[in-house]
Order: sequence, then structure tokens, then C-alpha cells
Amino acid sequence: MRTWQDAALMLATVTSGLVAGLFYAFACSVMLGLRRVDDRAFIEVMQRINVAILNGWFAACFVGAPLLTLIALLLDPFDGRPLSLPLAAALAIHIAALAITFRANIPLNNALEAAGPPAQITDPAQVRHSFEKPWVRWNLIRAIACTAAFALLCWSLLTTA
Repeated sequence: MRTWQDAALMLATVTSGLVAGLFYAFACSVMLGLRRVDDRAFIEVMQRINVAILNGWFAACFVGAPLLTLIALLLDPFDGRPLSLPLAAALAIHIAALAITFRANIPLNNALEAAGPPAQITDPAQVRHSFEKPWVRWNLIRAIACTAAFALLCWSLLTTA
């Protein structure tokens, strides 16, 4: 059973790191770069990103990180190693990041898509204003959360060694 738990923990850590890194990259580069483009270009790029990110690789990591963390927690033999608490905390943080994504970022993405093709939007500045600041704020929060979950999973890996 320990081998399965170790595998789940390692995969949870890797997928968590990938998701945290993605959100971090958006926070410290993608959104900063897009800040410098005009409203229509911003809307077009974000609409394209929101379509492109809906792929199996992203889904496998985004859903896999909390699922694999849960599996590692369920496989914990409770043999005196201080593993359960950081795993439970990482799982709770992953669930919070999922909630942020589904309650904040996805509705903002959907509203941006519903605005239509950028060339046909009558007030692109308003569309951008309604999207950009709240999306950036919620992305930063989930980037911090996922980084914390990743750190907890790294700690868990160290305690199993």
C-alpha cells in the first residue's frame, strides 16, 4: 500500500506544481503583457486562451491534483508519519482553488466570450474593465493557494523519505 501512496503523492505533487506554475505564469507574465495591449486585442487574446486551455492536459492536472491528493490521503496508513495533516490541508486548498475557478474565473471567462467577437463589441473598454481586474485578482488568489498546496505536498514527500 505504501508504494501506491508514494506514487499518488508524487503525482499529486507534480500536477499541483504544474497548476501552480500555470497560474503563476498568468499572474507574473501573461496578464502583465496583456495589460499593454488595446482593449480589442486583450479581449481577443483572452477569448482564445479561454478556448485553448480547455484541453486534456490542463484538465488532467487541474482535476488530477486534488484527486491524487485525496487518493494519497486515503492510502495513508497512519503509521506515525506526520503525513495526514499536510495532505488534508493541501486537499482543502485544492478544493478552494477549484471553487475560486468555478465561482469566479469561469463565469468571468463566460461573460467575456458572451461579449462576442472583439470587432463587433461596441464598448470594448467596458468589457475589458468588467473582466480584467476581477479575473487577475482571483487568479492571483488561486495561484497563491495552489502554490501553498504544492508546498504542503513537497513537505509530505520529504516526510515520507
